[in-house]
Amino acid sequence: MSIIICPGIHEQELTDKFVMAWKEAVIKSVQSKKSVNILLYPAEVFSSLSGFHILQFLHQHLGDKLESPVIFVCFSAGVVGAIAAASSWQLLGGKVKAFIAIDGWGVPLWGNFPIHRMSHNYFTHWSSKILGSGENNFYADPAVDHLEMWRSPQKVQGWWVDSSIGESPSKQSLTAAEFLHRLLVQYEEN
Repeated sequence: MSIIICPGIHEQELTDKFVMAWKEAVIKSVQSKKSVNILLYPAEVFSSLSGFHILQFLHQHLGDKLESPVIFVCFSAGVVGAIAAASSWQLLGGKVKAFIAIDGWGVPLWGNFPIHRMSHNYFTHWSSKILGSGENNFYADPAVDHLEMWRSPQKVQGWWVDSSIGESPSKQSLTAAEFLHRLLVQYEEN
């Protein structure tokens, strides 16, 4: 399994902090069970907006291993290019195991694979649902700054919202890093 991390348009230091916090809280437990290939897309200027460039990056690192499942973890502007790359990867025969959009507000998300949204506040969570979202999503409560979701997911408290329940979705309190961890464990087991 491969995880591709697609940052937005911001300082590299924020992505470094995300990866460091995320490795501590999430990746170690997943990697201990199976081999996980972590790919960090080197977003330069506006390349995170380009599905073509992200798809090219996947081909460079995975070659023709289309059967190898890929999980996309994307932030902000990186969601724009990543959703196009994920759809293209799947059209080429690749397996997209899941797509996790962190604060991709205003980006339509549809695909023939599981999609999860993580939002820095309730308004972003609520207003993004009309543009596509999956059954399991997360929003910060109390609300945090947009960049805080990427910089410190282990510190962002919020709610896991399971919309598969129907009219009244169930909610569970946890951090953004814990939400990511649970999703990765779920997809690793499937």
